[in-house]
Amino acid sequence: MWLAAAAAAPLSLARRLPCSRRLRFLGPPSPPPPPPFVLLLRRLSFCLGRRLHSLGPAAAMPEKRPFERLPADVSPINYSLCLKPDLLDFTFEGKLEAAAQVRQATNQIVMNCADIDIITASYAPEGDEEIHATGFNYQNEDEKVTLSFPSTLQTGTGTLKIDFVGELNDKMKGFYRSKYTTPSGEVRYAAVTQFEATDARRAFPCWDEPAIKATFDISLVVPKDRVALSNMVAAKTLPFYKDYFNVPYPLPKIDLIAIADFAAGAMENWGLVTYRETALLIDPKNSCSSSRQWVALVVGHELAHQWFGNLVTMEWWTHLWLNEGFASWIEYLCVDHCFPEYDIWTQFVSADYTRAQELDALDNSHPIEVSVGHPSEVDEIFDAISYSKGASVIRMLHDYIGDKDFKKGMNIYLTKFQQKNAATEDLWESLENASGKPIAAVMSTWTKQMGFPLIYVEAEQVEDDRVLKLSQRKFSASGPYSGEDCPQWMVPITISTSDEPNEAKLKILMEKPEMTVVLKNVKPDQWVKLNLGTVGFYRTQYSSAMLESLLPGIRDLSLPPVDRLGLQNDLFSLARAGIISTVDVLKVMEAFVNEPNYTVWSDLSCNLGILSTLLSHTDFYEEIQLFVKDVFSPIGERLGWDPKPGEGHLDALLRGLVLGKLGKSGHKPTLEEARRRFKDHVDGKQILSADLRSPVYLTVLKHGDSTTLDIMLKLHKEADMQEEKNRIERVLGATSPPELIQKVLTFALSEEVRPQDTVSVIGGVAGGSKQGRKAAWKFIKDNWEELYNRYQGGFLISRLIKLSVEGFAIDKMAGEVKAFFESHPAPSAERTIQQCCENILLNAAWLKRDAESIHQYLLERKASQPPTV
Repeated sequence: MWLAAAAAAPLSLARRLPCSRRLRFLGPPSPPPPPPFVLLLRRLSFCLGRRLHSLGPAAAMPEKRPFERLPADVSPINYSLCLKPDLLDFTFEGKLEAAAQVRQATNQIVMNCADIDIITASYAPEGDEEIHATGFNYQNEDEKVTLSFPSTLQTGTGTLKIDFVGELNDKMKGFYRSKYTTPSGEVRYAAVTQFEATDARRAFPCWDEPAIKATFDISLVVPKDRVALSNMVAAKTLPFYKDYFNVPYPLPKIDLIAIADFAAGAMENWGLVTYRETALLIDPKNSCSSSRQWVALVVGHELAHQWFGNLVTMEWWTHLWLNEGFASWIEYLCVDHCFPEYDIWTQFVSADYTRAQELDALDNSHPIEVSVGHPSEVDEIFDAISYSKGASVIRMLHDYIGDKDFKKGMNIYLTKFQQKNAATEDLWESLENASGKPIAAVMSTWTKQMGFPLIYVEAEQVEDDRVLKLSQRKFSASGPYSGEDCPQWMVPITISTSDEPNEAKLKILMEKPEMTVVLKNVKPDQWVKLNLGTVGFYRTQYSSAMLESLLPGIRDLSLPPVDRLGLQNDLFSLARAGIISTVDVLKVMEAFVNEPNYTVWSDLSCNLGILSTLLSHTDFYEEIQLFVKDVFSPIGERLGWDPKPGEGHLDALLRGLVLGKLGKSGHKPTLEEARRRFKDHVDGKQILSADLRSPVYLTVLKHGDSTTLDIMLKLHKEADMQEEKNRIERVLGATSPPELIQKVLTFALSEEVRPQDTVSVIGGVAGGSKQGRKAAWKFIKDNWEELYNRYQGGFLISRLIKLSVEGFAIDKMAGEVKAFFESHPAPSAERTIQQCCENILLNAAWLKRDAESIHQYLLERKASQPPTV
């Protein structure tokens, strides 16, 4: 919820990974912050009588604490809220008058409240005298307050009045302060809100649960020279979603606004969507193609939430995945409708589908639908399972049902539950009614158990027919699944052949561990492929003969791009799991020499990056860089440095990807040209196009010195566009000398970097090199208290941990990471820590298993080829 003058809007607490809610005042500059001692005196004065708030890692919460939802005896009908922020003291005063319904006689009211001090509270039954509360009992760990009254509140309606004070914090959640700089260099402050997942309670006492919806009337007391914005002040139409859902946009207007300090990507406040600057603001001259695409996806995601999340709200956080998974799927549908040239569904497979499978193959994954109790557990499930796996299984479901019946079912669901709350089962029922298919039975196998199947397939030619034998077992990142009780899925299977590569010759629902299917009229020389379009959420392992017959389809491009991508990605994952040899996958990668598709190259690049990181732990790292140069050189030569007539969005993305890969690996012609263009850019002779800046910056930093880093930091300081600052921040970690790595890490915590972007700077160092990984981990340990307090246990702390430690490949490092977080608990990141430790052990096992054979293959390959640059 956003807040605004004389505004009225229904409450919906309902996030692109990750997402948030805001309020902002704009105007002339605020005076600079007072000296520290003045702030201290004010703070002491403000906090007199305030209860103690535990801060930092020492406040770790035990696993799965007992938790109860708010009692149902009193609930809100309408909130009338007035807030008065003070941008000098960074505090605020608030007055709440809530129309409430007492459903069961009681002498106390339990609400959510965190970092708020109540001054007075009273309840006035309709037509009766006011009853003043005699006590406020704060339950800090559960973020609740109990208001006690001297007499019983009888059933009926009445008015609850509360006066309270709070702090405009610097934690990017609740009601907080955001610092920004004007074009003239003046520092200003805005007061903004971020309420998802459970942070409305930091702005005012409330019933902060998704099922307890109410309306709002909000007023703000602000200086006359400030601007106040809220959910409810340019009406806009949202034609795609209006047509798709066949339900009109329910509010009079929709505004989009960018916020300086913003932990999430965006937040779907009803009628006023808020964004990081880089998720909304585009400069036609200086924004790169990937930024334009990102903005399109994020806007599509947040606007989908206006229906799916706001109009209909999940009943409890257990159903979070449905809210986010659905929006993460339909954002692609929307962008595909608006920008068909983006080939966005192929990109979905690389960006979401394979990412989700990587995480979901771990023993420390979790089901899509997780039972959530205590609010501290909510942040843990804002992850790739809820978003990306959620989106992937909805994509599979949409394909299984068909678009016509899917739209019909969505309309039934939104119409039935508008302005109400719903659970996952309610959507399944609506889609079942529309399609006549067993949706609930199929989907429960995907949402209520973690993991996904590996489908093994072998074929036999019987006269003019191809007979396929299929079997399913759980796919595990640690190798063939050996558990006794192997989970089973109801798997929608599509099968295509070389006769019609883009059409399904057969569609079946695999409901058993094994089954046999017959493909009529398939000639012996035709290939057969499972999972057309890489839509089914499973991996496929082919018999040797079937795989051999598919490989020519990669070289001659007769396999569609998304199927080429899926085939390569499945093989790479099977190799990581030890089911097949990594050398066999490297041989398949060489078959992509004629590949024209950006997303296929993107996935190849990602997998080769994972392999490079693994082999950075060996003494033959340079050999894999030679392989990378060999694979990427032909496409690099075809593309060149400058756009050609007729090129489009995907060509620009591909050029940046390929040049970055060649430059980082030390490809001499690419390095020389990057240095030349960088010098011209810095000297002002020829400004680099936005699409070339990332690969050029990365290349010159990777092979540069202290002068190069100083120039980059100067470009960062002078940049007036956040996209450019972020672009530089993400590549600084490529620098190689140890003293420069330390300089970048120090820079990450400086005033020059916005708090939400510190994570990507440190993560970039960890991903830049073996030395960077060690230095980043030490830096995190040395600065843990500051980092933990900065992010207060939100999802950014999980992301920081994941980016920093996941690339290790030594058994003892898993123990070191585990031990550190046992003594420095991060409750909201517990699952991430377990996943990282598991990945480290998996990397170590992969290295032990395949390093020698990879080395031999690379040496033999090198010996058989002429020297390369």
